Amino acid sequence: QVQLVESGGGLVQTGGSLRLSCAASGSIFSISAMGWFRQAPGKQRELVATITRGGSTNYADSVKGRFTISRDNAKNTVYLQMNSLKPEDTAVYYCKQDLPGSLASYWGQGTQVTVSS
Repeated sequence: QVQLVESGGGLVQTGGSLRLSCAASGSIFSISAMGWFRQAPGKQRELVATITRGGSTNYADSVKGRFTISRDNAKNTVYLQMNSLKPEDTAVYYCKQDLPGSLASYWGQGTQVTVSS
């Protein structure tokens, strides 16, 4: 069973930065695609960024140039560096792990990010 634990959320002013971390259990992290999603109050969960097992990345248009996803397979951890934060980035951020071959997906419990204006 995979467990994902996010950390690094908090309260920051507009223009500030935060780095989220997601630590995964198990031995299949390095061959899994990983992603960050977010859900603001009253809105649907949306994709923020993804990274493949090979390191290819994809970003939502709203965060391109401001957010960077990365992974450290030795630590079973995926990161989301968030710069130039805006109030509209306020949401609960979730980590997702997709097993190879779409066998299963797992979600973390989420971490709150609040950007004050």
